[in-house]
Amino acid sequence: MVKRPTIADIAQRAGVSKGAVSYALNGQPGVSESTRRRILAIAEEIGWSPHGAARSLTGAPSFHIGMALGRPARILGVEPFFMELISGVETELSTQSYALSLQVVADQAAEMALYRRWWGEHRVDGVLVCDLRVDDPRIAALEEMELAAVVIGAGTGSGTIPSVWSDDAAAIVDAVEYLAALGHRHIARVGGLPELLHTAIRTEAFDDVCRQLDLAPAVTISTDYTGEDGARATRRLLTTRERPTAILYDNDIMAVAGLSVAREMGFSVPGDLSLIAWDDSVLCQLVHPPLTAMSRNIPAYGASAARQLLKIIDGGTVDSVQCEAAHLTPRGSTARPWPFTESTHQRSTM
Repeated sequence: MVKRPTIADIAQRAGVSKGAVSYALNGQPGVSESTRRRILAIAEEIGWSPHGAARSLTGAPSFHIGMALGRPARILGVEPFFMELISGVETELSTQSYALSLQVVADQAAEMALYRRWWGEHRVDGVLVCDLRVDDPRIAALEEMELAAVVIGAGTGSGTIPSVWSDDAAAIVDAVEYLAALGHRHIARVGGLPELLHTAIRTEAFDDVCRQLDLAPAVTISTDYTGEDGARATRRLLTTRERPTAILYDNDIMAVAGLSVAREMGFSVPGDLSLIAWDDSVLCQLVHPPLTAMSRNIPAYGASAARQLLKIIDGGTVDSVQCEAAHLTPRGSTARPWPFTESTHQRSTM
């Protein structure tokens, strides 16, 4: 177990006495300005704080759970998935008088620095980890700190840290099999960030099922989950020689943007093009036609993760939990494909 940083640790690294460290940290005279700056920098680097030290000595819990999200703040404000996930987390935490400390971070390095600071200052009693990467370095760092943690959305790759997850591969297979049963042979996918583990799982499952069903070679375009990127990907797909007759999107915002692009380019949905969104949301139901979507109970997903984390904080041992996989909810954006010809496209633009 890695021990929490102390004044003695700072003194050793700075090559000064503990008294000099105390003077520097408390803003008292007795050390030079350059030494003070060096001591403060070391304290920040190793995650020391006086408040954290006091809580660590008393063993008092902070009654806060931490969650860091490496997504642009502007996306979080409009993406229903995270709002629903957080609502489920908050609902469960409130039953135990816990609060959620949510922070947006620029990248993984900033996220790990935040974990070290939270851990060193004893600001949170545990963390919920989102958007697991392939060979994610956060897992080893959290295991070393022995900070209570639960990973959201990974059935593998979380090391000794338990996770709450659903079978994305099975859901992808369901979506593609449904489209194939309607008669679609050219199916494309607008995916998320390729470095995310769940994206990699979905991509592999998409490639495999298209091959098994003898469909046209699978095409996935990676995006950053924004509507703008989803729109660009849709335009790219609809201007290729082998245009897809169906597109599966990795979130609802991109699917709504794709619907708008299809109309802009004169394609009828679902006459010329079928669309499926993942996850389902109010957005999917408000557009016309309403979007077929992969649906799941996201608030329950968040509540399950929070519940597992609270058990760990309370000293319990928990296993990973597999939640219900996303299931298909057919709506007006999917139908049998028309035989695609230029005259068909011309009719759709009239």
